[in-house]
Amino acid sequence: MERIDVHPTHTYKGYKLRCGKPSPFGANLVPGGVNFSIFSSYATSCTLVLFEKHAKEPLVEIPFPEEFTIGNVYCMTVFDLDYENLEYGYRMDGPNNFQEGHWFDKSKILMDPYAKVIGGRDVWGVTPDWNDIYHHRGKIVFDDFDWENDRPLEIPPEDQIIYEMHVRSFTRHPSSGIKEKHQGTFAGIRDKIPYLKELGVNAVELMPIYEFDEFENSRPNPQTGEMLLNYWGYSTVGFFAPKAGYAATGKFGMQVDELKTLIKELHKNGIEVILDVVFNHTAEGNERGPTISFRGIDNKTYYMLTPEGYYYNFSGTGNTLNCNNPVVRGIVLDCLRYWAAEYHIDGFRFDLAAILGRDPWGAPLANPPLLESLAFDPILAKCKLIAEAWDAGGLYQVGSFPAYGRWAEWNGKYRDGIRKFLKGDGNVGDVAQRLQGSPDLYAWSGRAPATSINFITAHDGFTLMDMVSYDGKHNEANGENNNDGTNDNDSWNCGWEGPTDDFGINTLRRRQIKNAVAILMVSQGVPMILMGDEIGRTKYGNNNTYCHDNELNWLDWNLLEKNADLFKFFKHCIAFRKAHPVLRNQWHFRNCDYMGSGYADITWHGTQAWDADWSDSSLTLAFMLCGKHAKQGTAEDSYIYVAMNMHWEAHWFGLPGLHPGMKWRVFANTGATSPHDSWEPGKEPVLENQSGLLLGDRSVVILVGK
Repeated sequence: MERIDVHPTHTYKGYKLRCGKPSPFGANLVPGGVNFSIFSSYATSCTLVLFEKHAKEPLVEIPFPEEFTIGNVYCMTVFDLDYENLEYGYRMDGPNNFQEGHWFDKSKILMDPYAKVIGGRDVWGVTPDWNDIYHHRGKIVFDDFDWENDRPLEIPPEDQIIYEMHVRSFTRHPSSGIKEKHQGTFAGIRDKIPYLKELGVNAVELMPIYEFDEFENSRPNPQTGEMLLNYWGYSTVGFFAPKAGYAATGKFGMQVDELKTLIKELHKNGIEVILDVVFNHTAEGNERGPTISFRGIDNKTYYMLTPEGYYYNFSGTGNTLNCNNPVVRGIVLDCLRYWAAEYHIDGFRFDLAAILGRDPWGAPLANPPLLESLAFDPILAKCKLIAEAWDAGGLYQVGSFPAYGRWAEWNGKYRDGIRKFLKGDGNVGDVAQRLQGSPDLYAWSGRAPATSINFITAHDGFTLMDMVSYDGKHNEANGENNNDGTNDNDSWNCGWEGPTDDFGINTLRRRQIKNAVAILMVSQGVPMILMGDEIGRTKYGNNNTYCHDNELNWLDWNLLEKNADLFKFFKHCIAFRKAHPVLRNQWHFRNCDYMGSGYADITWHGTQAWDADWSDSSLTLAFMLCGKHAKQGTAEDSYIYVAMNMHWEAHWFGLPGLHPGMKWRVFANTGATSPHDSWEPGKEPVLENQSGLLLGDRSVVILVGK
């Protein structure tokens, strides 16, 4: 057994030192002290800077002796430190030549990219001291959290129902009904677990929770004077550290335990946790941005640079991480392994993931090393990997993202196709593909329906209520003259732009929302719903609320009472999906009867049974799923029939006949008024006329045959 030698060999200003271990990177507790390890290819010297917690000036600055370098790693153990009251950073010296890509400046104190806790933004929204010589301060963490035998849930992908949320927005509104100090925090989500369970979702996808600076690019709103912030957090300061401002205990440095407690409680209640991770760029921005960490440590290694030394900007935010450099690939792998192992995270959604497949000059790689490494990593083997399969540089890879049998995709084509169908554009051929889990995109390469993360709304773009209330975006409050945010919303305001007292328009809008969730929950693949859509949340037509810490983003919990019928409909549709394995197939439909039931696994219908209208102008479509062809490993299911009429007139739909002794029952009819628009699974009433039904204008009906 190797003996660990803990004896110091050097002293500096009373501090006892010895050459450290180069691996792992970061600041890690070792017997008797702390091991500091940091990499730089081009630095000529490195100095460790230690602060007492919150101190303005350093406690001590300790240069790394030359003999404390191994390869390109500076590593040193410092003994007898009061690590709980310590903050640390580095000064790096080396060449400073813009065209050659070097930004070394020993006057700047740099944050450790591997810092597990970061101070300096401990409480949300507290204006920083702009004269501070060191803004984002690495801290040392001692992990003694009791997980009580918790482990990731490993819910089969096809059984997932994802709820995308923003940590602060979910409970920040005064109407949330939780104690004030928990509002807008990890603890606040924990208080709302009963709500998530009642809704029925079994995975939450958290918008970025890594440490970021909400004051990045902050500015007054030209209309109101209110401060606009970096609210969504898609601009990472530190990849390993949870956001202190998202913790009720952040000012005490307890954000690690608060987040772990939330994850443990979600797991106890059968809910997975997926993190939205941003490895395509950092908060250091372009040539005019701040030097926080990577730029001052090894700019040429960490970022994609033009031959003239400028930053490539495939992210749309100023810089692009050089993800397929082996060193950068290493930090991404180390980061995800850390979150999977130390935080029991169930999966990751990768923002602008197409960037992760570009070479150092921006060209798409045929076999991207990072994506392959993530797919085959042994520690991440059970984690869900979800790609936003496009980037701001124009690379769109939905259906062609390098998957290695592991990667799922946010299916932007699902969103676009269903939205167009809902507003009456026809396109039934495209809709049929989306309903089946997009076999046109995934079956050819052997990828399962669960590859497709189906969504109609997400944090980017309109909420579901706004999708049916606005023809165009209304982003004036962002201070960018309504030029930001997408113009391609495929939305329809149902006859009036914005809020109205018109009963007919409001009734149609609610029906369209129910149509959307009904279609989403009977589609093969993985459904994802946006926080608040289930209770009719609005952002008043703003489709890019990235900068607002106010009621444009906060979820108004008064809507739960106001729109109780919407919540009930969502809840019933989610429960129906869970009750019927035929809606959650592991493999794509074969369009044939391979179980000998007398029916193919899926059959298509129109206003007449067995006769779908596939013409470009068609606004009606129906399909039936045979329960004997249910998901492998499950008992025989019922038959499901779904009829969709997006025409502005009612139509009679003839029904396919069932086996003797079976009857069609009505689970949902969006054309009916609440409470008769949906039923609890298992309590569906028998349909009066078993040969057909009248489907109202712009309505969806779901029948169950048993």
